[in-house]
Amino acid sequence: MTSISKAFENGKAFIPFITSGDPDLETTEKLVYAMDEAGADLIELGIPFSDPTAEGPVIQEANIRSLSQGTTTDKVFEMVQKIRKNTQIPMVFMTYANVVYSYGIQRFTDRCAEVGIGGIILPDVPFEEKEEFDKPCANSGIDLVSMIAPTSHDRIKTIAAEDRGFLYCVSSLGVTGVRSNITSDTGAMVSLVKEVKDIPCAIGFGVSTPEQARKIAATSDGVIVGSAIVKIIAKYGRDCVPYVADYVKSMKQAVMEA
Repeated sequence: MTSISKAFENGKAFIPFITSGDPDLETTEKLVYAMDEAGADLIELGIPFSDPTAEGPVIQEANIRSLSQGTTTDKVFEMVQKIRKNTQIPMVFMTYANVVYSYGIQRFTDRCAEVGIGGIILPDVPFEEKEEFDKPCANSGIDLVSMIAPTSHDRIKTIAAEDRGFLYCVSSLGVTGVRSNITSDTGAMVSLVKEVKDIPCAIGFGVSTPEQARKIAATSDGVIVGSAIVKIIAKYGRDCVPYVADYVKSMKQAVMEA
C-alpha cells in the first residue's frame, strides 16, 4: 500500500497545500507538524519555481518569497528528510516539469522515494506527455498523480485508467485561487472516474470555506486547499503556524461532516 492511499483510509481526506520555504523552511517544517496534528490526511508541498503557470497571484507570490529566501530543491529534500524523523503523514510534491527535469528525472524520483515522498503532481505536464516522467516514477515506486478538469470530457476515463495514488480533480477552469462560487459539476467528474477505476478523487482549485469543503466532500473522496492557506501564511509570516492549524482543523471538521 502506498503512503498516499493511507490518506483515504479513514473516510474523506483533507489535503492542505503549502509552498516550501514560504516564509522560510523552518516555518514550513513547523507547519507540516501542526497540520498533521490538526487533522490533515495528506500534505502537498510545493517546490518553488520562477514561472508557476497553473498558479494564481497568491501562490505565485509565495513562490517568489520562497525563492528569495534561497530555497532550492536540495534544501526541500533535506527538510523532508528531517520531517520524516517526526511524522509519517503522507506527503506529495507539487511542482513543475522544469524543476524535475533540471534536477534529473530519475535522480529526483529516487530522492523522493529515499525521503518518503509518496507522489508527484506536475500541473504543466499534459497526460499525453507524461511518459518521460511516468517511467522514472514507477521505477522509484512513486505515484505520478494526474489532474483532470471539467473540460477533460472523453479523456477523463483514459486518464483515470492509468492514474496512481489519487486523481486530482480541478474544480474550476483557470489558475489556482480562492473563489466565492464553485460552479462545475465535480460530482459528474468523479462518477466518470469511478466507472473506470476505484481510485480516490480529491477536488481542488478554489475551495476556501468549510461550507465549500463540506459540499465538495459530499461527492468526492477528499478536498484540496492551497491559496486560502497560503494567504494566512502571507498575512502572519513566521507567526502563521497556530492560525493555519486552526484553519485546517475547521476544514477537516467540515470534510468529516460531508
